[in-house]
Amino acid sequence: MVSYSVLKSVHAVTALVSILGFLLRGYWMLSANPALDARLTRILPHVIDTLFLVTGILLLVQLGGGALSSAWMLCKIAGLVVYIVLGTIAIKRGKTRDVRTAALAAALLVFAYIYGVALSKSPASWISLI
Repeated sequence: MVSYSVLKSVHAVTALVSILGFLLRGYWMLSANPALDARLTRILPHVIDTLFLVTGILLLVQLGGGALSSAWMLCKIAGLVVYIVLGTIAIKRGKTRDVRTAALAAALLVFAYIYGVALSKSPASWISLI
């Protein structure tokens, strides 16, 4: 089995690549750039996000069953679900540009919350670090 530190590093790097890709696709959505419809743009995020999710699951397995009973981990998972829904609305499912823009902003706020939870290991996210 891969070591915890290697999995955590891959998970962190894929999180960074995922959010940077989301920011780029959000910019392309706002500027109506045709690159948003390119084949690679549609496929690559799924590959990156799958690796991100798999490493997260493997980290949970290594932490054991008790990890899912911690409030901060449940908040990360719930936040991830909200982020995914908002992200799909922002990039392709929003009916108007205003709806997509609002969903993009909300998704970025949720991502910031998730990141704060990951750093602080607290549902209070960034507030607990103050």
